[in-house]
Amino acid sequence: MIAHVLGAIQATRIIAARIAKENPPEGVFEPVEGGRVHLFDLGVGHGDGRLPVVLLHGATSNARDMVYGLGEELSCRRRVIVPDRPGHGWSDRPGGRLDASPAEQVKLIAQALKQRSVDRFIVVGHSLAGSLAVNFALEHKDKVAGLVVLSGATHPWPGGILWYYRLSAMPVLGRIFVHTVMTPVGSWGLQKSVAEAFIPGTGPADYVGRTSAALVLRPKEFRWNGQDVAILKSFLEVQCKRYGEIEVPTAIVADPDDHVVSTAFHSEALHSQVAGSRLVLIPGVGHQIHYVARDQVLAEIECVAGEAEELEQDGLRKAAE
Repeated sequence: MIAHVLGAIQATRIIAARIAKENPPEGVFEPVEGGRVHLFDLGVGHGDGRLPVVLLHGATSNARDMVYGLGEELSCRRRVIVPDRPGHGWSDRPGGRLDASPAEQVKLIAQALKQRSVDRFIVVGHSLAGSLAVNFALEHKDKVAGLVVLSGATHPWPGGILWYYRLSAMPVLGRIFVHTVMTPVGSWGLQKSVAEAFIPGTGPADYVGRTSAALVLRPKEFRWNGQDVAILKSFLEVQCKRYGEIEVPTAIVADPDDHVVSTAFHSEALHSQVAGSRLVLIPGVGHQIHYVARDQVLAEIECVAGEAEELEQDGLRKAAE
């Protein structure tokens, strides 16, 4: 038995080292309290005078998911900053379990943005990062000029979470799980998991490679990912009571039949609380809406950015009068 466990640990180390070598960091690192945040800063110089856009990725992924899905095209006309959330991709997780909180992740990302002199921006959050995007709008009102939530998790939901998230987040069993069976088994099932995320459609054939999706199979990152999901519901039970405070231009985009994040419990509820928000429902595109309905999502981002820029200009004119 001990020999099998030791063998699984060794196999995990070998696979994790190979994954890291095959998917090295390609962005820049910015110092934050206790560590570094890795991010992509795209389109610098494009659309000078326009508000930049910050793209935040969801669970079980990293910044490259948003770079490939939206960032590359959006950066042709705007500056786009795409961070790895703390503990994901190549960003540090200085607070460990404490940094599972969307609010703590936002604090660290805000520090990294300050290092890049990104002072005022549109924030876009997909899936779990919907919780971060709205937290940005609540806690950093001086920085957020507009908000876009894509298939976002924003409210508590009935029921629990998938067993492997729950198990990986456990103090003792979680460590055993991620350092033995999770990485080898996850490597075998990665393509299938990605395909399920794109249901009812199909994702790009090169998605796994282009987005470095395998990075999440490294033991520490998978454990941190599980912690993010495990505490999300309790965090949103408190945060969702404040959504009436959001006053910036807001677009909420989702598939009414999203099988991962319920549109009724999240997107529709958020729309009902944020005055003046726009709810855009796109049937049949699934959870990975920023890929399957890319053009519509980009149009909504531009629409919010345009509204925000008009408000900024109005404010400047009034200040000058």
